[in-house]
Amino acid sequence: MARLSSLVVVAASLSGAAAQTFQRLGACPDLGCVLPPDQSDFLPGQYFDLRLEVHAPVNGSEVFNDGVPDKGFSVTIAKEGGEAKSIAAFFSVDEPEIETWDFRWYEDLFAKDAETPSVVNVASKIYRKIALYEPGNYVVTLTYYDGQTTTANWVVRPLATKKKAKNVILFIGDGMTTNMITAARLLGHKSINGKYQSLLQMDQFPVLGHQMTHSIDSFITDSANSASALYTGHKSTVNAMGVYVDSSADFFDDPKVETLVEILKRTWDSAWGAVSTAAISDATPIALSGHSRSRYAYGSLVDQGLNSVTNYSWTNHGGPDVWFGGGAEQFNPGSGSYEGKDYYEAFANAGYEISLNKTSLLELGNSSKALGIFCQSHFPVWLDRNVFTDNLATFENDPLGSENPALDLPGLKEMTLKAIDILHNRGGDKGFFLMSEGASIDKQMHALDYDRALGDLLELDDTVRATVAHLKAIGELESTLILVTADHGHGFDVYGGVDTKYLSSQSNDRDKRTAVGTYEMSGLSQYTVAVDGVSYGTGPNFPVNWDPRYTLAQGFSANPDRREDFKVHKSPRKVVSSTPGFDKSDMFVNSKDSPDGFVVNGTLSVTESSGVHSLTDVAVFAMGPCQEMFSGVYGNIDVFYKMASCLGLARPDNKTPTDPTNGCGSKH
Repeated sequence: MARLSSLVVVAASLSGAAAQTFQRLGACPDLGCVLPPDQSDFLPGQYFDLRLEVHAPVNGSEVFNDGVPDKGFSVTIAKEGGEAKSIAAFFSVDEPEIETWDFRWYEDLFAKDAETPSVVNVASKIYRKIALYEPGNYVVTLTYYDGQTTTANWVVRPLATKKKAKNVILFIGDGMTTNMITAARLLGHKSINGKYQSLLQMDQFPVLGHQMTHSIDSFITDSANSASALYTGHKSTVNAMGVYVDSSADFFDDPKVETLVEILKRTWDSAWGAVSTAAISDATPIALSGHSRSRYAYGSLVDQGLNSVTNYSWTNHGGPDVWFGGGAEQFNPGSGSYEGKDYYEAFANAGYEISLNKTSLLELGNSSKALGIFCQSHFPVWLDRNVFTDNLATFENDPLGSENPALDLPGLKEMTLKAIDILHNRGGDKGFFLMSEGASIDKQMHALDYDRALGDLLELDDTVRATVAHLKAIGELESTLILVTADHGHGFDVYGGVDTKYLSSQSNDRDKRTAVGTYEMSGLSQYTVAVDGVSYGTGPNFPVNWDPRYTLAQGFSANPDRREDFKVHKSPRKVVSSTPGFDKSDMFVNSKDSPDGFVVNGTLSVTESSGVHSLTDVAVFAMGPCQEMFSGVYGNIDVFYKMASCLGLARPDNKTPTDPTNGCGSKH
């Protein structure tokens, strides 16, 4: 598995504690580290690893003890009101061996510019696969260096053993904010005198809440650790999933926390699956089963998806019953797959039916496990699959690895409905969990290709609409909790309307900006106004004209330099490019992008080629059993605890329940 040299682990891969831009180790403010750290929450019976570290900086502002870490540290745990005991005694486990290593980090940008990293020597031990079963408050105390202490206050959430929902479907619009939802509604749904004549499906959910998306050591998150928070109830560090990031060099030895599907499989033996328009190894789908500090260890994470964690004793999730998405690079034998293996063959040998296109997807039976990998990398977006279809021929994304385009592609709706049928059949009375992701809402917002992002948001909503109808038809609607949320947001909004014809006619940037109308000059949406000769055949709830004269003035708060003409881009957008005579990482406005537009100055480093995530809270729409639990404002980890409570996963022991339905059956 992937490893780093112990002397080259710098802040970019660690993201640690004592400074701001760079940190020695996330969630470790002292020279003693407890992982899981202070303020961690746990589901009763949830397995986790406990890592202790003692740091001895060799140089820099924190230099201590001549760089010699205290190998004689001790650690205790006490439940509130109870006696403190050693970890080994409390959990009835053997005392692990002391490990040692070192790492480097930069204290600030000046140190990075000067290439003067600080070196830290470490003594550590880790207790693996332990659990707390009794709700309440706990204190872990690490003692080192003759009396220095680091404490971690933990909370074990209440027991919840009754299964209230037979099934859970979690829709994730990656990067989706309420501003984007509002804009998508404006594009796809007609209004008359300010009153919408139809609504998004998620608008019609009975419960609306908001979740805060902070990661453990920064207030801006990424899709890996935000997905991990939703799936485990534990925050982590940017790029990490299913673990708390330690300072060792190994991507796969960090302290793990059990995910929802691992607990669900172990407790109820339910079916589970993931569907995404991204590579199935991308952060959001792979975090259901992945345990690594690096989301980029794609091949290894796919192996974990099939075989579970194999380098340590851990829960066997049994492999997904359904896995649909892109990312063929990790399945074809070669440099992209784990150990160069053929993972199509590995899944087939494990009893999976394999699908590589829409035609074969729809022909799959419902009794066997199914793997569907439909292209290399991420899916072409909805707008290219349904409106600007000539673009598909320009992709070199054949799922078998050739340079041919993948043309017979399913959409999110087809994949999700087929996944439901398989999971419904395979889960039976034990139920199922499905995560379905509209991935390129985020990816196209990064590219500042707003229309492509909003097209994928409308595809997600269309999938939710079809899912509600399908669950009703198969008699599972009343027994299924449906959630629609996001993992994080972007700083996107609509602030007016644009006369694109007038904008293009002006000769300089200052005059072009006159075409942007605000307030009463914003006008009305022209995307729902039919035009003779323009028809896409995409059905209701989508724009009837993607290229009107009067468009939306829309933009970003965190972006590179760019040029805007506010027209739909008829091929995928690239806002910046390198310029001869400058460093290749120095990004300038792409002269081929929006040539009739005006330049908008960026707000990020000139090395950034795309927009970045923002702080905003994101919406949670809920429908079905336990829906009332999802109102209000709460942390992203609370989505996990609410789902787990609804599924009866907060257990007082690790025994398998005798009744797999726990009284929660289908309602026909």
